[in-house]
Amino acid sequence: MTKFTIHEIEDKLMTIQDLDHTFVKELRMDERKGVQRLLIKWEREKEQARKLHNRFVEMTKLEQEFRKKGFYYIAGIDEVGRGPLAGPVVASAVILPETFYYPGVDDSKKLTEQKREEIFSIIQREAIAIGIGVISAEEIDEINIYEATKKAMLAAIIDLSTAPDFLLIDAMKLDTPYPFEAIIKGDGKSISIAAASIVAKVTRDRMLSKIGEQYPEYGFSKNMGYGTKEHLDAIEKYGITPYHRKSFAPVKNYITKF
Repeated sequence: MTKFTIHEIEDKLMTIQDLDHTFVKELRMDERKGVQRLLIKWEREKEQARKLHNRFVEMTKLEQEFRKKGFYYIAGIDEVGRGPLAGPVVASAVILPETFYYPGVDDSKKLTEQKREEIFSIIQREAIAIGIGVISAEEIDEINIYEATKKAMLAAIIDLSTAPDFLLIDAMKLDTPYPFEAIIKGDGKSISIAAASIVAKVTRDRMLSKIGEQYPEYGFSKNMGYGTKEHLDAIEKYGITPYHRKSFAPVKNYITKF
């Protein structure tokens, strides 16, 4: 075997996908420690890529099932922000093309902020349509969080620039003219719902970061309105903002103090 330099080997491995490629077999016989470290790293990356591909394929099965039934514009629906003490609840509806392929799309809760932002940009570029529904803290107090979640989802569907012909909804039944399937933990089972969860999460996080510029004491850009110790201490010290949900404990417990 020709003794390639480490840099040359690295460049050549970038063009190889097959773990059983002749060049890879030859590298396994190379006694240089640098070559073996490089090979181990490459094999791990390929194994991770394989797992992401298989996960992606698994998450497209629901969409494939309903496309076989004649549905084409399948919208995934999900929301974020049911539990926080402050900020809106945000829902998203996403229609992906059948050709969409981007391994790594998953339930937004399983992804880092950096990965969510990366995938959010891909979805924005490639989705057939994206809809957003936002229900404020004030309205959440008026109609309760369950009704607000449904209203946000319906608003997201209406906001789609292309009308869906089927809905895959994360664990929620809606009064809608479109046929739908409510999927428990759907953001981990459907690529469309996962995409919606990412769009909703990134959208809401950006909103909370903006609100945090107005009220830096509460740490909204970090806690996203959830009841962290920092957030609760700020409420104790400064009171509540117009973005707090007055019907939520412990926020409502502080109202009489100010």
